[in-house]
Amino acid sequence: MVDVIETLLERIADWPKEAQAEVVKAIVDIETKYFGVYKLSAEERAAIVEAKAQAERGEFASDEEVAALFNRYRS
Repeated sequence: MVDVIETLLERIADWPKEAQAEVVKAIVDIETKYFGVYKLSAEERAAIVEAKAQAERGEFASDEEVAALFNRYRS
């Protein structure tokens, strides 16, 4: 596998700058997916804070609400 990667890197060096930028972005995305730390957006962080507050207040979906949700997405 390392030989394939080294061969590709040599070839990429001759690609147009735009294509090289695409490769860099793809590699960064893959590395982030497997090894990075996910950064929450402000909206995601706010949703988590609200969900935690609801749980602390004992506000949970009823069994019927959960069943309805699952039934809606079952094939």
